[in-house]
Amino acid sequence: MKHVETISLPHDLGEFSEIIDVRAPGEYAEDHLPGAINLPVLDDDERKQVGTLYKQDPFAARRLGAALIAANAAKHLSGPLASKDKNYTPLVYCWRGGMRSNSLAYILRSVGWRARIIEGGYKTFRKFITEDLERIFATPGFQLTVLSGPTGVAKTRLLHTLQKASAQVLDLEGLANHRGSVLGLAPETEQPSQKHFESSLWQTVSQFDLSQPVFTEAESNRIGRIHCPPPLWKKLGTGRVVEIKLPIDQRAEFLLDDYPHFTERPELLKPLLSRLTKLRGHEQVTAWHEQVDAGKWQEFVASVLKDHYDLVYRRAGDEKSNYPAPSTTLELTDFTPEQLQLAAQKLIAQSQ
Repeated sequence: MKHVETISLPHDLGEFSEIIDVRAPGEYAEDHLPGAINLPVLDDDERKQVGTLYKQDPFAARRLGAALIAANAAKHLSGPLASKDKNYTPLVYCWRGGMRSNSLAYILRSVGWRARIIEGGYKTFRKFITEDLERIFATPGFQLTVLSGPTGVAKTRLLHTLQKASAQVLDLEGLANHRGSVLGLAPETEQPSQKHFESSLWQTVSQFDLSQPVFTEAESNRIGRIHCPPPLWKKLGTGRVVEIKLPIDQRAEFLLDDYPHFTERPELLKPLLSRLTKLRGHEQVTAWHEQVDAGKWQEFVASVLKDHYDLVYRRAGDEKSNYPAPSTTLELTDFTPEQLQLAAQKLIAQSQ
């Protein structure tokens, strides 16, 4: 097959009308280029069928693959692509820039659209972002301001307040879809794959003005099942650390406000608490279960803070930490929007 026009990374992807990932839905779900849509030329079952046949008879597999690709391309032309005008300029890619992307791009070019493919496909994109993340986090003058402090001091909410004030924010828990503790995954949600987390991380940091401060939150090396890529972990360890403080009664109030699904659906909470039995003992976990059953939420949250989270925080401080000692402390009296806005303004002023 005649190969169509290719582009190499890095490249301004904004010049394309659309980015089309022609890989199977399972491949797309694991990770894809930011903003790409999925128009598979082979679905997961078809891809498996062709791959199995290829081991036995390569010619028969190519013939079957061509027939399936043509049928799927026809569906896309009469479906998602039916409304595209003559100026449509898509970028098409598959795993390695081979038969799948070339096949659809060739058909699109036959229509009259200037379809191009990524040289090397998604595999090249992965290599590019891995190298580019290293470059970005090693950029001289790029500084992270890292918000630290024990659980419940509203660090993430303060980050969001900073973002609303037009500060540059790297919300790692948002990218990982996890709050970084045993209770950190919201019900009926999933974390992204490691690859998709890294693609989202790259998309975020590549848009920063690296000459200006970036605010983030102190995290462990793992956020749920996502691990921090080495360049990010190294950069976090050189950040300017600001310790956030909030009275413990306000911390308890904040957690009740920030985790409403647990008070609304306590049956989700108890199995998670049971995971702490080995660490905190059967007696302590049983006491937490009884508080949950009795609806003693203030008492329960205060105990979880004092008898679990604060112990973890102090132990992390006693051990060799990835983070330098805080350069300053920021004390909040509560977590009202007004208080967080004042705190954000102070942090922005200190970073100038």
